[in-house]
Amino acid sequence: MDLIKNLQWRYAVKKYSDKIVSEEKIDQIIEAVNLTASSCGIQPYRLFVITNPDIRQKLGEGSFNAQIHESSHLLVFAGFNEINPSYITDYVEMMEDQRHLEKGELDDFKNTLISHFSTQTREQNILWASKQAYIGLGTALIAAAELKVDATPMEGFDPQLFDSVLGLSDKGLHASVIISLGYRDQENDYLAAAQKTRLPIHEFSTKIN
Repeated sequence: MDLIKNLQWRYAVKKYSDKIVSEEKIDQIIEAVNLTASSCGIQPYRLFVITNPDIRQKLGEGSFNAQIHESSHLLVFAGFNEINPSYITDYVEMMEDQRHLEKGELDDFKNTLISHFSTQTREQNILWASKQAYIGLGTALIAAAELKVDATPMEGFDPQLFDSVLGLSDKGLHASVIISLGYRDQENDYLAAAQKTRLPIHEFSTKIN
């Protein structure tokens, strides 16, 4: 199975080459993230794709992850700070339109969501949205591996710095997690030739029949 082979090939790259990932492949990764699962299907995060070297240099200040500015592209997954009724209403209307349903046909679903999120605190909304962003991160990693694009998922960054530099707070967002994309520097990345290490399947997983 190619998927398994590609996942065996991938690792968290520490040192990137100067080779640039084509926009065609970047667009495929973006589309894969857009198609990924999210709770209730309402996509409570946004994706920022950053190539600007000056911005990336600022984002990498104080971080031990040089991949932030040394890779080809940087993806920032930014979760919502709140899930408000207007967003839910607009999203459900879009669902009805795309599914060719009558307007109002999903009102029960919409009202259930509005009722649920109205009881959640801002902190609960932020945590929930970040968890959804991590699902997108996983999809990005798999999509990149399928395209033979190297990637490094990272939590080692200053989220407040990201929020400030990218103006995320003004957009009602917060930086949840990031991933760099590019191509491994085969000669200078100490992990490039390392054997992938994982638990044996029988230790990692348990089947309950």
